[in-house]
Amino acid sequence: MNLNKVLLIGRLTRDPEVKTTTSGQMVCTFGLATNRNWTNRQTNEKEEQVEFHNIVLWQKLAEIASQYLKKGSLVYLEGRLQTRSWEDDSGTKKYRTEVVVQNLQMAPKGTGTTPNNSPSPEKEEEIPVIDEDDEEIDIKDIPF
Repeated sequence: MNLNKVLLIGRLTRDPEVKTTTSGQMVCTFGLATNRNWTNRQTNEKEEQVEFHNIVLWQKLAEIASQYLKKGSLVYLEGRLQTRSWEDDSGTKKYRTEVVVQNLQMAPKGTGTTPNNSPSPEKEEEIPVIDEDDEEIDIKDIPF
């Protein structure tokens, strides 16, 4: 049995970029940053490592992401890894690994931290789930 599943919670590093393919499909891309925190056992100092991910959404998820997400937005993503390859103008082979999103949850507005990194005082709300397998997603059903 094989499994290609990615689960990420992070913040957008740039505003979503939307394009339409020659066949008319909408595609949205953005960067996502995730971090890992730990305490160094030798120095007892807190450390952090940040990872950056290339995110791709298609069709209805692309439309929703482009309308409601922006740089700094907190999101939960489920998807799969995909690596593309191409040749640049000089004939050098290039590779890019991306997370192709199949499920998207957007955090409510105001969720996260205040400028001084203290927890936001706003009441937490349930995060709506948007699944690419939903046959019909009506923009009017999105609560924000």
